[in-house]
Amino acid sequence: MRFRRAWRAAVVAWACGMAACMAVATAAPAPRPAVPVPEDAIPSPGAVLVDPDFGVSTREFGLDRQVQMYQWRRSGDQLERVWSAGRIESADFGADYQNPPLPIDSQRWWARDATLGGHPIDETVLQALGEWRPFRPAFSDLPLNMAATFQPEGDGLGSAENPLAPAVGDLRITWRELHLPPLAGRLELRDGRWQLSPRTAAAALNAAPLPPVVDERPAVLETAADVVAPPAGTGNRWWWALGIVAAAAALAVGAAVRRRG
Repeated sequence: MRFRRAWRAAVVAWACGMAACMAVATAAPAPRPAVPVPEDAIPSPGAVLVDPDFGVSTREFGLDRQVQMYQWRRSGDQLERVWSAGRIESADFGADYQNPPLPIDSQRWWARDATLGGHPIDETVLQALGEWRPFRPAFSDLPLNMAATFQPEGDGLGSAENPLAPAVGDLRITWRELHLPPLAGRLELRDGRWQLSPRTAAAALNAAPLPPVVDERPAVLETAADVVAPPAGTGNRWWWALGIVAAAAALAVGAAVRRRG
């Protein structure tokens, strides 16, 4: 009779252990790894970016308008005239040395629908990896009111009648466009969007040079092994479950033997 009780206890322990094993086997699979950038993928900036005030446009990933005004600035005990991107406060310079308000601001536009391989590129990628390069627009779409005030000067526009002798309040405006470097090894496809890989994001956050472009991971392809194999990290769980089963059975049999003795 005692042996039957011990046997039933062992069977119960075995059933509990198998239930634990089945629970581990049917647990939610681990998330699939992020997909790296294919070597031959070419990013697209999407819609053309346009400066609405001047009609300047680019087919790159960003457009940057830089405005400078010629104005007074204090230098020690003297006042001098310089080009400055922001208005210099001149309230205490005297009536004859006042800087006028800055009529046009610098402004920046980002590509909102940039894609790579049919998936959107997160704006943080443009901000972290993009390189601003000066370019000279054609000014073919310059509005009439701007054409009456500005004329080509260098790679941009200027309002001075004589660029060699500007007056306080004159403006000069230039533009830059954003170019992307090769992206392979620097991005990952997560949540349907191309985002910075952790390594690249850390380098950008620390203002460190970009890491060498080395894609250490193989391409992610779904195979029969991916479907059949248990989720990563579950092998140890199986051993724990089997260990629990063996320990419970041993305890039950040991108890039965002691009672019989």
